Amino acid sequence: MFRNPYVAYGVLASPGILLVVGIATFLILQRTLLAPTAQAAPDQPIDFPHTVHAGMLELDCTFCHRAASEEPHAGLPALEQCMFCHTAVQPEDNEQIGLLLEAWNNYEGVEWERVHQLPDHVQFVHEAHINAGFECSTCHGDVEEMEKIKQVRDLRMDDCVECHLDNEAPIDCTTCHY
Repeated sequence: MFRNPYVAYGVLASPGILLVVGIATFLILQRTLLAPTAQAAPDQPIDFPHTVHAGMLELDCTFCHRAASEEPHAGLPALEQCMFCHTAVQPEDNEQIGLLLEAWNNYEGVEWERVHQLPDHVQFVHEAHINAGFECSTCHGDVEEMEKIKQVRDLRMDDCVECHLDNEAPIDCTTCHY
């Protein structure tokens, strides 16, 4: 059919080349766009001991993250929230509480580093999950045992979809992407 053997080989090799290019493209996209969202636990400006607050004192997560049960985002507590207790509770020689008091006395906030990362195009509503009866530890792990808070679940789409399917929750795209 083809008089030039190079053209014949090219026509025969095209599906294989396209397959290799397709696989390479998929692998590149998987490593970038679909990569796990979990990152190393970031250093915080003030070490917050969840092992003390959530562990030893057994404070409920919503004591500090008050917006979680009423609003889409759990939010981080304002410095005033910390000071509810730490105006009275000030263990001696605690450098971290000293930093907290310094920020309070200087009318400064604390610039906490975000730990749990979701892609920008995803909306996660804490309120809906808490009202459905899920414990914070389902996604955040046993923070009362963590010296340094880290993201324990991958929080990629397949993780969320699998959980929604297991719990008969909606899997319509607009549930999380709006």
